[in-house]
Amino acid sequence: MQAVQTPIIPVIADMIRQHPGTISLGQGVVSYGPPPQAQAELQRFFSDAENHKYKPVHGIEPLREKLESKLRDENKIPLQKSALVVTAGSNMAFQNALLAIADAGDEIILPRPFYFNHDMAIALANCRMIAVDTDENYQLQPEVIRAAITPKTRAVVTVSPNNPSGAVYPENVLRQVNEICREAGIYHISDEAYEYFVYDDVKHFSPASIEGAAGHTISLFSLSKAYGFASWRIGYMVLPQRLFADVQKIQDTILICPPVVSQFAALGALKVGRTYCENHLNALADVRAFARRELQTISEFCDVPQAQGAFYFLPRIHSDKTPLELVEQLIREHGVAAIPGTTFGLDNCYLRLSYGALQPATAREGIGRLVQGLKAILR
Repeated sequence: MQAVQTPIIPVIADMIRQHPGTISLGQGVVSYGPPPQAQAELQRFFSDAENHKYKPVHGIEPLREKLESKLRDENKIPLQKSALVVTAGSNMAFQNALLAIADAGDEIILPRPFYFNHDMAIALANCRMIAVDTDENYQLQPEVIRAAITPKTRAVVTVSPNNPSGAVYPENVLRQVNEICREAGIYHISDEAYEYFVYDDVKHFSPASIEGAAGHTISLFSLSKAYGFASWRIGYMVLPQRLFADVQKIQDTILICPPVVSQFAALGALKVGRTYCENHLNALADVRAFARRELQTISEFCDVPQAQGAFYFLPRIHSDKTPLELVEQLIREHGVAAIPGTTFGLDNCYLRLSYGALQPATAREGIGRLVQGLKAILR
């Protein structure tokens, strides 16, 4: 446990509480809640007393059927050779996968910058995280990944669209990584929690749709972002059939079954489908464009790689301060918060900015404070 990094979000939240009025560009959630259809489905949940008892470890059948259709039609993932498990969010799906494929001391490759909960889960499993660098635009470097594989490697993890960078990995690059994993006899874990959050006509690609990928690809999905479901804790995973029994053991031990009330709500949300998220994307795209324009006005102080997905920017700040020192000063003196890049495995001074959790007007105000604050601090 001493090797597990302390979650950064509560640390920043405590700083914010000490400075009322601070606008947070830290939390990686959306500003909207679930669709009405999710709430309507709760009535059906309460109408049957059997729903208050344990249900199948891998999820209720009506939800699994809806997810199978979604995976087939949208992600082009066939399930003939794969298994589907409903989880308590995609973080649990990742933990399930990790415990099923790795023993203590095994290695998991994470491209840097990485999602901090993946790093934490690897440490919790007493495995070793191997960070590999991406390029200056946070894009994968397949040959760097290949060179990092050892006899102890069990998986390569990709997150696209990416948290924390907002990068979207092209199909041809994900195909290369998936083939590298197949050749090495290891797993490709593909985290696709932000699959609908893409801009500029960029397309999301699911590696499990590749012919022959079912035996070595584990795909992780979430309702938290697209459907405003963060606190409901519903995600799902697609995995090779041979891992299904092991994942059931893991999930039964930790959870018994995903929260049934949340599964009913998820069923209602999926009846609306991806259009619910897409109806919110225009507002997010407008804030994204505003943020990029504002950050470009301080290009002498920071580098801002292109971010075509999720709702993040990850600029490198030209400063000798540590990222946490800079964050503390921005909160204290300028009323705006961000997340230090060190929590994502980055050296030097990076800040993750999230514009998804705020109403557009508030997000613009927060971005304005950030830009003015960086000007005042770094000049």
